Amino acid sequence: MPTLFILEQVNNQKFPFRLTISQGEKLLLALRVQDKWPGQKGNIFCLREEAGEWEPPETEIERVPVVSLKRYGRRLAIVLDRPKNKRCDFLFLTKQYKNRDGAYEQIFWRTQKALTQNRPKVKLSTYHSGELNIIIDSGERYPWRFPDCAVAKSQLPVGDYALAGKHALSAIVERKTFENLLAEFARMPSFHQQLGELTAYRHSALVVEAKYSDFLNPDKLKYYPPAFTVKALAELHAFHPGLSIVFAGNRKLANEWTLRFFAAVSAHELDAPHDKVAEALVRYGGPPPADGGVYLEIRRRILGEFPSRFTVAIVREAFPNAPEHTIRRVLNELRKAGVITAQRRGKGSFWEKRS
Repeated sequence: MPTLFILEQVNNQKFPFRLTISQGEKLLLALRVQDKWPGQKGNIFCLREEAGEWEPPETEIERVPVVSLKRYGRRLAIVLDRPKNKRCDFLFLTKQYKNRDGAYEQIFWRTQKALTQNRPKVKLSTYHSGELNIIIDSGERYPWRFPDCAVAKSQLPVGDYALAGKHALSAIVERKTFENLLAEFARMPSFHQQLGELTAYRHSALVVEAKYSDFLNPDKLKYYPPAFTVKALAELHAFHPGLSIVFAGNRKLANEWTLRFFAAVSAHELDAPHDKVAEALVRYGGPPPADGGVYLEIRRRILGEFPSRFTVAIVREAFPNAPEHTIRRVLNELRKAGVITAQRRGKGSFWEKRS
C-alpha cells in the first residue's frame, strides 16, 4: 500500500494549506502549513491539526508517493517520488513557556536546500554524553581499549564487541585483521552464516584492520590473486546489504571507529523522538522496500510484464497514483536507451518493445 504526500487548499488566511501523509485509510501526519513548499523562505511554520478544530479542505493541489520516511533525532525526514522538490523534513520541538508553567509545540517544515544554505549551529544529530557499556567477547585475546567506558568480558552470541542497551545488545561489531579476513575466504559459506547472524541486530558492522587496497596488493597476498579477493569482498557487500563493512586501515583506527560508532548508536537510542514523530513512525510501520519508488516499479513492469505493444493508457491504469511526469519520464528514458519505440501519432499511438 503506497504512502502518499497530499497537499490541499483550505479556506484559512494564516494557514491556507493542509498537508497530510497517509497510507491507505491510515493517517500518519496532518499539518496546517503557510505555503505549498518552503522554497526561498527556508522554513515554514506549521501547526498540528486536531480533529474538529479546522475547516475541511476545498481542493487538492498535489498527491505524490513517498519513497522514504525516517527519523533522525527530532527530525522526520521525507523523500518524495519526483525529480524536483523531493527532499524535506519536519523539525518537531517542545519549548517551555518563559512566564508560566507548561510547554508548547513548534513545527518547522524545511527543505534540503534550506538546510544546506542556512547551516545550523548543530551539524550532527547524535552527541553522546555519559558512560558507554561495552562488552568484549571472552574469546578476544588482545582486545581493543575503550577509555572512560564501562567494559566487561562475556561470551557474545556473535561478534567480538557489543554495546549493551537497557534490555538487549544495541550494536555488534565483528573485528577482523587482514590475515583473519583472508582466512575466512577459505570458508565462505560458514562466514556468510556468521555475518547473517550479525545482521540480525539493527546496528552491526564488520571492521577490518586493513585498507581496501591491501586486498589488491600482490605483495601482501600469499594464497589468492587480487582478482579473487576483490570478488570475495564484493560478494560480502552483495550478500549482506544491511551490514556496514569498514576498512579502517589499522588496529588503532578500527578501535576508534568502533568507539564512535557505539557512541552514535547510544545517543540515537537515548534521544527519544518527539511524540508526534514517534506516532507517525509507529503508524507508518517501517520504511518501504528500497526499490527506488514507483519510477523503478513502472520501468520493471514495462520491461518484464507488459505486452510487446502497449499504450500510455495501460501504464496509467496499472499505476493510478503515479504522477504523469513520472510515467512520461520512464517512457522517454527507455526510448532514448533504445529499449522501446513510439509508433504512430494521435489516438492510435502506442509503444513497442524492441526484441
